[in-house]
Amino acid sequence: MSEGSLGAPIRHPIDFNHPDFTDPAKLDEEMRRIFDICHGCRRCFNLCDSFPRLFDLIDAAPSEELDTVDSADFKGVVDACTLCDLCFMTKCPYVPPHEFDLDFPHLMLRYRHMEFKQGRRSKIESQLTETDRNGRLGSLVSGVANWASDTGNKITRPIMEKTVHVHRDAALPKFAGQTLVKKAAENPAQVNAAAPASGRKAVIYATCFGNYNEPDLGLAARAVLAKNGVQTEVTYAGCCGMPQMEQGNVERVAERARSVAAEMMKWVDDGFDVIALVPSCALMLKFEWPLLVPDDENVKRLANATHDVAEYVVDIAKKEGLAEGLGPLDGDITVHLACHARAQNMGPKAAEMLRLIPDTRVAIIERCSGHGGSWGAMKENFEVALKVGKPVARQAAKAINDAAVKGKTRFIASECPLAGHHIVQGIEREDPEAKISEAPHPIKLFAEAYGLKY
Repeated sequence: MSEGSLGAPIRHPIDFNHPDFTDPAKLDEEMRRIFDICHGCRRCFNLCDSFPRLFDLIDAAPSEELDTVDSADFKGVVDACTLCDLCFMTKCPYVPPHEFDLDFPHLMLRYRHMEFKQGRRSKIESQLTETDRNGRLGSLVSGVANWASDTGNKITRPIMEKTVHVHRDAALPKFAGQTLVKKAAENPAQVNAAAPASGRKAVIYATCFGNYNEPDLGLAARAVLAKNGVQTEVTYAGCCGMPQMEQGNVERVAERARSVAAEMMKWVDDGFDVIALVPSCALMLKFEWPLLVPDDENVKRLANATHDVAEYVVDIAKKEGLAEGLGPLDGDITVHLACHARAQNMGPKAAEMLRLIPDTRVAIIERCSGHGGSWGAMKENFEVALKVGKPVARQAAKAINDAAVKGKTRFIASECPLAGHHIVQGIEREDPEAKISEAPHPIKLFAEAYGLKY
């Protein structure tokens, strides 16, 4: 082991079938071991609400040490974790190969899996994670669904808050009347055969969000790739399972990994690269699935073939060069780097991609938005989520206002669509004078810089 754990972080397979994984006594022993290390370090105090809760528990204990903290109180620490992975990837000095062998997010996952096996996870929240079912139904009645979920609806949102525990003020994604897969099939992309990267082949994994909620995200990505000579196809074999993982339903995620990977092999076998539209989904395919089912060769091959969309565009720019036609936008950009993009350990690819746009200045926000998937929309978490995301909202609002003083526009972008909605709400709460209607995915701004219609 290098002194100071200078080796690259590594992660162990998630052995959820081992009896010790859900053994309450074994789990409590491991939680106390890791929590005691965190207590002595406290480097992650400002990442999310989990660590302040943990440190407050210890500081309020009779001995002001972990030995007098009741194990039952650990649940509050677990419930505040959004599985963003930032503590593991950006802050913790004790991750493997360090001898302390500390993996806080997967410890939280282990606790939630134990709760799930014991039937202690929320049945209501588990229904909210059924994104494929909910997406199909929502798309069929998109007009009614979007009316009912609008934060301005004073009839339905209080009812939703009471019945499904979604905060009445939390912005929810809209449903599209037509899926991305269907739209793409009905309107094939015209590939630019003269582009330097002509000959590449990529299949866009629509993701549940891209397929049911924001097809324009996938269409923009396809338009950019086609402009750059990439033969593209769009497919959707099912949700990556991140929503179920947040609830601790690890077996379900493992089953999804095996089935989706098997379905995607026809593309991988044919030489297609795989593009994931949403960072959380890319993280699952590239990193989490291989840890859950390390024996599945299809999962390994899919992980090796998968790219985040911004990562892929930057790769084209570096290896073959981009197609001509990029023009400046009517304003500069501030881009929020999503936690699950940072956790992919690939560098700030969204910022790298946007800096390819001529005469455009790009600033970066490297803080968690606070949303955390469905976590930040829940009644008990929404205000906390806004508090965690307040530094992001402040930076974005300042950028908007500074540009407005100079008579210019400032685009705010986020790699995570849900974080984008949350940031807009945070800006409205933090500074109503900072006018902004959306924080789009960077690939949509890149398509705009090309002047592409999709």
